Amino acid sequence: MACQKIGTLGLELCRKSRRTTALSAAASKIPAFACGSLASGGLTLHGEKSSEAGVSLDKKVNSSASHAAPVTHRHQTVKKRGEELLSRSGRAYSSTAPQVNPKTYLWARYNEMKRLVHDLIPPGVCNLLNPATIYANNEVHLDEVDIYGFDYDYTLALYSNALDAMIYNKARDFLIEHYKYPQEIGKYDYIPNFAARGLHYDIQKGLLMKIDAFHYIQMGTVYRGFKPVPDEEVMQLYGGTNHVPLHQVSGFYGKGPKMKQYMDVFSIPEMTLLAAANDFFISNDIEYDPVHLYRDVSEAVGMVHIKGFMYKWIMQDLEKYILRGDETYAVLHRLVNHGKKLFLITNSPFSFVDKGMKYMVGKDWRDFFDVVIVQADKPHFFNDCVKPFRRLDSNGDLQWDKIKSLEKGQIYKQGNLYDFLRLTGWRGSRVLYFGDHLYSDLADLMLRHGWRTGAIVPELEVETRVVNTEQYAQSLTWLQALTGLLERLQMHKDPESKKVLEDWLKEREELRAVTKNLFNPQFGSIFRTCHNPTYFSRRLCRFSDLYMASISCLLNYDLSYTFYPRRTPLQHEAPLWMDQLCTGCMKTPFLEEMAHIR
Repeated sequence: MACQKIGTLGLELCRKSRRTTALSAAASKIPAFACGSLASGGLTLHGEKSSEAGVSLDKKVNSSASHAAPVTHRHQTVKKRGEELLSRSGRAYSSTAPQVNPKTYLWARYNEMKRLVHDLIPPGVCNLLNPATIYANNEVHLDEVDIYGFDYDYTLALYSNALDAMIYNKARDFLIEHYKYPQEIGKYDYIPNFAARGLHYDIQKGLLMKIDAFHYIQMGTVYRGFKPVPDEEVMQLYGGTNHVPLHQVSGFYGKGPKMKQYMDVFSIPEMTLLAAANDFFISNDIEYDPVHLYRDVSEAVGMVHIKGFMYKWIMQDLEKYILRGDETYAVLHRLVNHGKKLFLITNSPFSFVDKGMKYMVGKDWRDFFDVVIVQADKPHFFNDCVKPFRRLDSNGDLQWDKIKSLEKGQIYKQGNLYDFLRLTGWRGSRVLYFGDHLYSDLADLMLRHGWRTGAIVPELEVETRVVNTEQYAQSLTWLQALTGLLERLQMHKDPESKKVLEDWLKEREELRAVTKNLFNPQFGSIFRTCHNPTYFSRRLCRFSDLYMASISCLLNYDLSYTFYPRRTPLQHEAPLWMDQLCTGCMKTPFLEEMAHIR
């Protein structure tokens, strides 16, 4: 039904676009025939050539019914002249067209397109996306998957936002107590939703920013402390460009010599603390080295984990911090009942995992898993073969026996993937592993070992709610349509037309800001920088076959289900299938003819 609605919307936009010129002509008292010729690329406006190819207008509608309409001598003459010119240059031009005020013409096109966008978004279109959907980057046949693997934190166990504030507060206290930072930093409280996953931090400049898939900084998303950096200053700081070279952006695991990318949910408190500390020094005009600040904050946040504070908080109040444990139980129970083998590889310690799993699944939770590995030290677990497996007893104490097999019911520590593959024989696309960290959990498994991978992206639930709002649907659809108008009508170079196009460009920037702010006022969606995918989104597509808000999304699919990625048209391809016919595609040459064929 959802695809039907989108397809119907696109088809109607294409059909009605053929009537755009007739309506626009009526508004500006331009004969319909002249407008049709103009829109198809043949007429002049005050001596200027219009070469629109994006949307054919009344001419093509009239010509499609020409067998039923009387053909005047004037029409025959114009047609013959056009054919002669076409044979010479490939494009017809008419000298009989009346002169048209370009400003009136442009605004007529604008108003008609706006009306179409407003009228043709059907009721219910704003509820098309289901937050429990699993999205496919690659074709995956679940009936071929025999083994399911899981990370623990933010995969099997989802945590409440209250944990972020606890991590921030404790790391801030470490800065003051252990690193002797000024006491006044303690006045900076945690700001929920300031930062977003996937951002980059310029270590040497002390700037937090969002970068797109082509390594360009999204203007308006660069922050020094809690204050945005003007676009002009950003350009100056980066040598007259907003492009960041590849070697500076990040290495394979998200850190380069000058940039650090924050890829997991745990990193949000760290980004907020970096912004707070930078803001304090700048606001108080205190000289400091951003590199030292970055390292101190990173170590302070690391101490929260290393010293076990986070584990202690969660274990003391499981109900407060762990979300939707019953859904985790349902997923594991269903997989085991269908004869699937399960394994767990996590960096967390056994005592922490054991208590959480007992809360979510029950005291016999280990019966669900064929292999359990704790303190694995990912991503090193996946890419080196140095550390051997060690077995833990029921109390979590290390044993000294040599590991010759990985047995069900036992708990193993450290190890490496090469020994794991040798001892289990679990290889290739038979294995599907779920994790939240694109680098530490998924990258090596997909690129080096051919496992299927599933990314857990909790932010999908919030972003889906935004996308399903009427404000977003209307704003984005009009943004796409306005961009199409700018692309098609940019050849008008007279002063009045330039002023109109400048107004449209300004409105386009305002629409971009509106859609960005709906997600996050500082940084927008984690998946897009205006029209381009983010650097995070690019990595998500590269390192995951599937992605979803939580593993509970598996409950909505049969275990023999096949996930097919949506074939979105490349820039040089025409949208030849109905779910791709949207307002934003109307700029495609001859789209209305393709819609008519359908």
